[in-house]
Amino acid sequence: MAQLRADARRNRERILAAAEEVFAERGASASTEEVAARAGVAIGTVFRHFPTKDDLLAAIFKALLARLVSEAGELAGSGDPETALFAFFTRVVEAAAARRTVAELLTGGGADLRLGGALRALDEPLGTLLRHAQGAGAVREDVRLEEVRALLAAASQAALLAGWTPELQDRTLEIIFRGCRP
Repeated sequence: MAQLRADARRNRERILAAAEEVFAERGASASTEEVAARAGVAIGTVFRHFPTKDDLLAAIFKALLARLVSEAGELAGSGDPETALFAFFTRVVEAAAARRTVAELLTGGGADLRLGGALRALDEPLGTLLRHAQGAGAVREDVRLEEVRALLAAASQAALLAGWTPELQDRTLEIIFRGCRP
């Protein structure tokens, strides 16, 4: 993306934040007009940044992925090696479940929402979390990064598309974590 002026960058950030809220509240019936109103900008401003609703929704997921990569890196650098991998895994699944309406809009509109490819951006910090957890004896030595990535993508996709309750998330994650532990 080209360098934006400071006011354009602020507008874009306000639009993305408003869009996350509006789509979470209203689901597929949400409109870009509602997003513009919530963000306090004109509809033309929304369309200048995001020509289609799918572009807006894809930007929401891109921003989320960037936050997750950053968070994984922070946990890898300063987290408790025995719990950091599991804490990160839990946060990713919770974030996915909270954005179910956005996923429905993307998949219903013909956009392809496959988390596996997008989650490859997490390989470096996720690999570090895994190595630290294995070094601390919290994860079996035979667990590989591609297995953790596959479990993370599958659990995230299921939480997104099935709208997991917090209780179902906790139970499912405990089963996954039990399988990873020595």
